[in-house]
Amino acid sequence: MEKSVEDKISEALENIRPMLQADGGDVQLVEVKDGVVKVRLRGACGSCPMAQMTLKMGIERELKRRIPEVVEVVSV
Repeated sequence: MEKSVEDKISEALENIRPMLQADGGDVQLVEVKDGVVKVRLRGACGSCPMAQMTLKMGIERELKRRIPEVVEVVSV
């Protein structure tokens, strides 16, 4: 049985999470709709001035690389 897009995203986030946790942060999957992945940055990532860059250059880039259905990643 093929994994759903949400399952693939959750799996990819599990691989990204240790890098965020090393800096005192974390990421939580909120929703996936029409290729847009909504996440919540937590801990140190929630207030870090580099959070937007982490979101776009780190999380979004990795999710798009692994999962073609991902169009964009946004923080909520």
